[in-house]
Amino acid sequence: MARLKASEIRSMSAKERLKRLQELRSELMTARMRAASGLEENTKTVRELKRAIAIILTVEREEAGK
Repeated sequence: MARLKASEIRSMSAKERLKRLQELRSELMTARMRAASGLEENTKTVRELKRAIAIILTVEREEAGK
């Protein structure tokens, strides 16, 4: 998973952001299950996914305020 930057997210359309948000949430659920079962050795993945979701939600809120 590549790290997302706010500038990249701002350049996306609202539909693209929503689709990416759904993908990230799905990945996060999978990563959490893998970490809980001991299959995921890289726990950094969960943190990066949560951060990417937070960035998308922040940009969405900024756009809604305009």
